[in-house]
Amino acid sequence: MRAYELMVIIDADVDDAGQKAVLARIGELVEADGGRIATTDLWGKRRYAYPINKKLEGIYVVLEISTTASNLHDVDRFLRLADEVVRHKNIRLPDAEATRRGLLGEPAAG
Repeated sequence: MRAYELMVIIDADVDDAGQKAVLARIGELVEADGGRIATTDLWGKRRYAYPINKKLEGIYVVLEISTTASNLHDVDRFLRLADEVVRHKNIRLPDAEATRRGLLGEPAAG
């Protein structure tokens, strides 16, 4: 298992049901191959640093994921094709940081 941090920016015009649908689909794709979403941190509506598609705001969500990474291609493909998603970024967390956050086994003492 490896740990990842996935940030998704959803279009600010999308309603709550649309946001939940996007997050539910991400969860389905991650869990389809034995992965899990450890945390979902909804940052809410934030202003962009620069206009994207003539819009100034988006809804930011950060997910911590533990998975074998074989299903991340499906997640990436879904996020690229979803009209509700403006941008996304997936990074692999270093093992020490993932362990510290409790995503991989037990946290180290000290």
